[in-house]
Formats: sequence, structure tokens, C-alpha cells
Amino acid sequence: DVAAPRAVERRFGEELVHVRESLAAWKLRVPQLRTTWDDLHHSFTRSVADLASLRIRNGLGSLPAAGMPWFMTVFGRDTLITCLQTLLFGPELARSALEVLAGLQATEENPAIDAEPGKVVHEVRRGKAAKNWFASYYGTIDATPLYLILLSEVWRWTDDAALVRHFREPALRALSWIDDYGDLDGDGFVEYLKRSPTGLDNQSWKDSWDSQRFSDGRIAEPPIAPVEVQGYVYDAKRRMAELAREVWRDRELADRLDREADELQERFNQAFWHEGRGGYYVLALDGEKRQVDSLSSNIGHLLWSGIVPPERVDAVVDALMGPDLWSGWGVRTMSAADAGYNPLSYHNGTVWPHDNSLIA
Repeated sequence: DVAAPRAVERRFGEELVHVRESLAAWKLRVPQLRTTWDDLHHSFTRSVADLASLRIRNGLGSLPAAGMPWFMTVFGRDTLITCLQTLLFGPELARSALEVLAGLQATEENPAIDAEPGKVVHEVRRGKAAKNWFASYYGTIDATPLYLILLSEVWRWTDDAALVRHFREPALRALSWIDDYGDLDGDGFVEYLKRSPTGLDNQSWKDSWDSQRFSDGRIAEPPIAPVEVQGYVYDAKRRMAELAREVWRDRELADRLDREADELQERFNQAFWHEGRGGYYVLALDGEKRQVDSLSSNIGHLLWSGIVPPERVDAVVDALMGPDLWSGWGVRTMSAADAGYNPLSYHNGTVWPHDNSLIA
């Protein structure tokens, strides 16, 4: 439609008022920070405003999009991690994300979009992006356990038992996906293997095509079992055992999940541990169950998930803070001692904020 310049100017002016009012209301709802350290104050207020600008409206409430400008849409992993890391601001975003992602949870197997029953969506698109790629795409291996972790974390912050009861069925479907579809070969680890002709080759958070490399630079062949995802699954089962016991009053389920977590921890620490370089966890297992032996930032996520036994914690910390991974600005995605390292590579040497905050 053709619109006169003055009408357009008025419309943009009205929208600017809406944006400012929305930001003011958001700032009133989140905690206030008073400090004599100017850098911290600026960082906090800037982050509060940036988070507000990433909110997208959905029929079920506001939730955070993955990023501007290309990713202003629902992403499983990115939305879930953002909600996990902003619960200090209240549960509003997290509750909306749990509801929206439950509504998008796959209900049937569809190889064309890498969908399987119970799997949490990777990305939702509309318009031209949907026509050129997918309206909904499910090629993510970690969004499903992260969904369970967020549900548990909201409960731990709020003690909202009604919320946990409300999301019981989506949670059980997610647990079923982990066991029935996530573990492709029955070895007890969750792996990914692209089935969609135009889907993602790599479906962990390091989802660039060349991220899964051996220490000599060779690219690993799928199916790939990423190291950090095993930690997420371990944490999810521990947390769901807690919810089953405390809220759902299902002791049999709780005992089974705790037992499965124990077994996973033991199996994981045998399969993923490498004695070289002072001892460390490898990046992944490849399709032949060989250790993809590059040293990466992913091992720090294991400390967050709790799958690392106490006697190996110091070795993991030493690796993360050693000269090969620690850049001075943060933990590199890949060790500078590995052949695939490139300080400008998307997942083979750069420093990622969300990665480092999980490690911290």
C-alpha cells in the first residue's frame, strides 16, 4: 500500500512510544542494581534493555528470541538458555517459553524436518524464510534435555508445584524422546544424525559444519555423541527424578531416573575421558565410537551439569584455565594446541559469552 510520508512518520512515532513504555514497564519489574562501580552499573542496565529488546510476543506471552536481526524467532536451545540465565528477573519469560515450546513439541516422526515424537523444536520461521527452508525445524539434540532442566529450575526458584503438574505430559514426552530416539544405537549415549536433506549436519550448540574435529584436524563422521549433551541428559534425569518424587508423587519413576543417571555417569566417565594432556574429556564420540579428541570449551558445561566426579574436577578446571583454552578474554571454543584451531572460526577458536557463562 502507498502511504503518505506524514502518516508513516506518525505510525513510527506511535510505535516508538509503545517501545519506550514497554521498556519502562520491564525495568520496573526486574531487580534494581545500585553500585559505586560504574562499569557494572552500565553493563547491568544495558543488558536489561537488550533483553527487553529481544522479547517477542506470542499468544501465550513474551519470550526471548535468539538474536537480532536474523534470529528474531523462537529457537529451542537459545530461548531455553536465555530463560535459564535470566530467572533472576522473574519466571515470566521462562513460563512463556515452556508453554510455547510444549505447543511446538513434535508429535510424529518426520525425517524431512528431523522431527521425532517428544522432541523440542530447534527453530520456527515465517514468510520467505519458511518458504526457503522450514516453517519448523527440529534438528537439535540438546533443546529437549534443556527443556527439562528449565522446568526444574523454574520450580526451584518459585516452588510452583502447579506449574510442574501442568507440564508433566510434555516432560514425560521429552524423557521418552531421550530414551527412544535420542539414543540411536542403544549404547546409552544421545547422538544426532541428520535425516533432512537440507538440515543441519551438526546439531549440538556448535552447529557449524566443521565443528566436530579430531585433534589432528580431521572432521568426525556422524552419528555424533557430543560431550556436553551427555551432561545435560544426566542433569535432566536427576532433576526429573526430583520432580517425580516431590511433585508428581511417582516414586517408581523417580527411582528409575536416578538409577539411569547413575548408570550414565559411570558409562560416560569411561567412554569420554582421555588420559592425555593431564586428563580431559573429549569433544564427542564419532560414528565408530572413537573419541573425537580435540580439547574444547564444552567440557566446562559438564561442571554445570554435575556429571564430573569430584576427583576429576580439578583436571577439568586446569584444562579450561590453561594457556591452550584460556585466551585472557575467556575460554576458547577449541584449544590453540589443536590442528583445527582458528581464533576467528565460528566454533573452532572464538570465545562465546553464553558458553563462558555456563562454564563460570
